[in-house]
Amino acid sequence: MTGEAPRPTAIPGDRPDAESLWAVAEALADAAAEVTLAFFRTSALGTESKALLFDPVTVADRGAEAAIVETLRTLRPGDAVLGEEHGARAGTSGLTWVIDPIDGTRGFISGTPTWGTLVALTDKTGPILGLIDQPYIGERFMGGLGRADWRGPRGAGALGVRHGRTLREALLFTTFPEIGDAEDAAAFGRVAAEARLVRYGMDCYAYALLALGQVDLVIEAGLQPYDIAAPIAVIEAAGGVVTNWEGGPAHGGGRVVAAASAALHAEALARLGAG
Repeated sequence: MTGEAPRPTAIPGDRPDAESLWAVAEALADAAAEVTLAFFRTSALGTESKALLFDPVTVADRGAEAAIVETLRTLRPGDAVLGEEHGARAGTSGLTWVIDPIDGTRGFISGTPTWGTLVALTDKTGPILGLIDQPYIGERFMGGLGRADWRGPRGAGALGVRHGRTLREALLFTTFPEIGDAEDAAAFGRVAAEARLVRYGMDCYAYALLALGQVDLVIEAGLQPYDIAAPIAVIEAAGGVVTNWEGGPAHGGGRVVAAASAALHAEALARLGAG
């Protein structure tokens, strides 16, 4: 999505207006896209695993996050940063940018186009702005600070979840069939057994589809803050609900339920806690 938003100059002050913060968020996504698209589906992509179990990270992940951090040093040097690859950097403004340069690295190294870049801005209350960028597809989803909209190669429009569906009518997503531990998987199975349709994969794109009104539920476990901060802001701006499996704040990661309505969210929580 590069070239669609003007690159801002350095922004003074600790709490600029929403328009200025959105300009920074889009500049960060653009900076990441320049790196990720240069490596996607190329032989130059190097892959390592961060754990004994396959947990891939690529030169594109690290390069994209470095580009985001460098852009922030210019535009918002007083803000803190929390990223997947380079960890945390302290700030003085009370605001923190929570970033995942490539959400869906397994998909990225497989050549599938539904990976994305996540950019969120948080304060002490949680996410206040979120951006889900799909560089290869060319779609960008934005929510918070007065915005709930998307744009892409086939147009643009408002985000909005769909209401009125029960669990038996719901379309449910999760990234991995083997969600969390055995207890988590059993809890997810209770929800999945009642849903109309269950699909796997998509990573952050599933949350974007929920905000767009295409699916109804996303349930996941084992998330980090940078996996969920941006989706929370986007989905809440679109009228949805995001909590942990106990109904509390989800921006710390862990086990997460995102739903298109409060009623559907309550149905999902009831099944998850029924074991």
